[in-house]
Amino acid sequence: MHIITFDATKIGYIKFFLMRVMKFGGTSVGKPERMHQVSQLITRDGEPTIVVLSALSGTTNALVEISNSLATQDKKGSTEKIDALEKHYALFINDLIKEASLKTKAEAIIKEHFEFLRITQRISLSDALSKDILAQGELMSTKLFALYLEQEKIEHALIPALDFMCLDINDEPDLTLIAQKIKVVLAQHPTKKLFITQGYICRNAKGEVDNLKRGGSDYTASLIAAAVQASVCEIWTDIDGMHNNDPRVVDKTVAIEQLSFDEAAELAYFGAKILHPTCIWPAQQGNIPVKLLNTMQPSAAGTVIKKEAGSTGVKAVAAKDGIIAIKIKSSRMLLAYGFLRKIFEVFEKYKTPIDMVTTSEVAVSVTIDSDLHLDEIIAELNNIASIEVEKNQTIVSIVGNEIAKTDAVLKKLFDAINEIPVTMVSYGGSHHNISLLIPSEHKTKTLQLVNKGLFNL
Repeated sequence: MHIITFDATKIGYIKFFLMRVMKFGGTSVGKPERMHQVSQLITRDGEPTIVVLSALSGTTNALVEISNSLATQDKKGSTEKIDALEKHYALFINDLIKEASLKTKAEAIIKEHFEFLRITQRISLSDALSKDILAQGELMSTKLFALYLEQEKIEHALIPALDFMCLDINDEPDLTLIAQKIKVVLAQHPTKKLFITQGYICRNAKGEVDNLKRGGSDYTASLIAAAVQASVCEIWTDIDGMHNNDPRVVDKTVAIEQLSFDEAAELAYFGAKILHPTCIWPAQQGNIPVKLLNTMQPSAAGTVIKKEAGSTGVKAVAAKDGIIAIKIKSSRMLLAYGFLRKIFEVFEKYKTPIDMVTTSEVAVSVTIDSDLHLDEIIAELNNIASIEVEKNQTIVSIVGNEIAKTDAVLKKLFDAINEIPVTMVSYGGSHHNISLLIPSEHKTKTLQLVNKGLFNL
């Protein structure tokens, strides 16, 4: 991972006015009536606002499928998928836009984007073209939303993310340059207080259309918030804040009132779906509060993420699936200086991050979340040690401020899960985290037991 650094004195933060950033995901804009709700939320107090929108729900998945069909030269399949998606947008426009002249504009917008998709059927698919295809969702959602605001006589400016969101040569966001560029873009609209832009999409160092990967709209919002030194970064979803456990798995969960940046980063990384892990870093660097709010229940308190934790003790549990455990055993390890270095160099060589590490005098166990280079990694490790691999594992992470200082937390945890076969335990590397590795088949039971043992729910 490349570490992004920036000098606040060189960024040239925007001083026009104190702004907030509001991000809305696909479900929040996936129906015409929800776009209406969003328009009410962004205008209810008249505060200067930058609105970051995802593609309409289901669009990115559909574009991925189109791209996959193009990759396999399945002309019939890609045509069917393009036609189906275009039909969906036609129905969406019909319900969203009532004014005839604006409906004509909306239809022209959609026609232009789907003509582009059909042109791609006659071009050899490249990585750059694939990313261009994926960008269409956010471009369409923001243009349609802007037309809806025009219909409702709401003053705004549509500012293309491709004009200021950019990556460096390491494919990491260039925050200093983003801040400089967005300052120029905003200065072009001195009378406007409401700005609409796309999440997820950006340009790479070559100037090509690129993206911030899945969940990238959260990242966009946080980067913009840091670039303009926003008063707050609001992430609006269909859930009322971060919950103490996965509501899809356990029956009783509660929303968490406040988390520190470190606590939120741990939860996001280890599987809490409401927030993308990358979102935390820019906000933390700029000390900008992040609020997780529910578009469907805007009056709900949600969760605020800020520098202060607000309280100590266990706050939440998250689970990350698709984990592979690798046990590296060597009888020579105890006396072999540089053994760990040799191990980690193998993972570095294949750009494979490690989640958990445990050691004994004769073995090291690590976990990874990608099998992309697993065979190559195992082949190299076999040259220095004996290797055991266990797939289909899950990391269950118990997160909270100063867990180590919380009375009897370890006893409560292990009493609660005494029937679960735990593969690995990681404790002490963070003041905020206890991580357990378990076979994935025991995930649901583990989350339920932890919910009862630690939260009495």
